[in-house]
Amino acid sequence: MKAITLHNVLPAVFAQQRDGRQSDVWLSELQLNAGEKVLFEAESGKGKSSFAAFVFGYRNDYEGRVEFDGQDIRTFSAAQWNEIRRRTLSLMFQELRLFGELTALENVLIKNKLTQHLSMDKIENLFQRLDIHDKMNTLAAKMSYGQQQRVALIRSLAQPFDFLIADEPISHIDDSNAEIMGQILTEECQKRNAALIITSIGKHPNLDYDRILRL
Repeated sequence: MKAITLHNVLPAVFAQQRDGRQSDVWLSELQLNAGEKVLFEAESGKGKSSFAAFVFGYRNDYEGRVEFDGQDIRTFSAAQWNEIRRRTLSLMFQELRLFGELTALENVLIKNKLTQHLSMDKIENLFQRLDIHDKMNTLAAKMSYGQQQRVALIRSLAQPFDFLIADEPISHIDDSNAEIMGQILTEECQKRNAALIITSIGKHPNLDYDRILRL
């Protein structure tokens, strides 16, 4: 996939507040391209997680149109969405959505077994770089939120993708690990010529973004 385009999109919850709304995203013509790094900055309640939900296809309560390479995503079948989420589009959820009853490693492998994308050596290397190698066999529910965010990052990489959306990826991460996470995200997206889209209400990886957009 080469481009995600938003045509005058507006979350339904904002429908009564359209007048005077200042945004680089909502009620705009916006195209996101493979290979670029884009930061979405927003105050709380401005719709950053809604944007991720719309593009990932698990919410459609919006006006306007979202297109992948010119095709309206509202026309996609369940089978098409399954393939897109396996091969084209990856999302690191703000709420993480890890399985607390599984270990950190199992949370990564449950996805990687579907895609066969990462080798075990690569997975172990990512755990090592993110300083949670000793937590691989720890239940996710027993880990701190910041540790869980690092597991969620590794899981988001366990598939091919043209676009990676990371919703508040470092909100509970110390500066040292946040820098490492930013390096890993940049490296992996460059390898795949993929777009990296990060949302933030304040703390975000310190990267050389191609664009910074306000919601």
